[in-house]
Amino acid sequence: MLYKIKNIFNKINIVFANNDKYIKILRKMKVQIGENCIIDKTAVFGTEPYLITLEDNVRITRGVKFITHDGGLWTARNLGLLDKNVDRFGKILVKENTNIGWNSIIMPGVTIGKNCVVGCNAVVTKDVPDNSVVAGIPARVIQNIEEYADKNKNRCVITKHMNPDEKYKFLSEYYNLDY
Repeated sequence: MLYKIKNIFNKINIVFANNDKYIKILRKMKVQIGENCIIDKTAVFGTEPYLITLEDNVRITRGVKFITHDGGLWTARNLGLLDKNVDRFGKILVKENTNIGWNSIIMPGVTIGKNCVVGCNAVVTKDVPDNSVVAGIPARVIQNIEEYADKNKNRCVITKHMNPDEKYKFLSEYYNLDY
């Protein structure tokens, strides 16, 4: 009963936490987190969060899931193909200056290199080299970070200094929205 009450209070703390407080909560769960990271509170750090390391300047967006063990072995164990007490785990490392897009899944044993972008909904099943953009299921390298920046530089607008109302007005005019 005490465990359930503590779990409820932890969830309430997460809901009301800002990014810095949320990172402190994750560090208490033993997630290794570097400096200047941004982590959405909907991210899932699996049942072994202590196997996950995020280096400096990593951004984890909405719905990202880190899977640190192979739950599929359940079937093999039940068939008697493996001992009923075995599990398979894998550390996950996300190196510096990497952005992981919405709803991506990072599988056990994966290292994502420096300066990478993981596209939305990607399922990363193997290591990602430095300076890469990966997407798909399973994720594969689609270009390097320089190609990605070059492809997008003429599609960008400057809005980071704007508050939400200013951005709405600007984008409404930019895209000729009628609402």
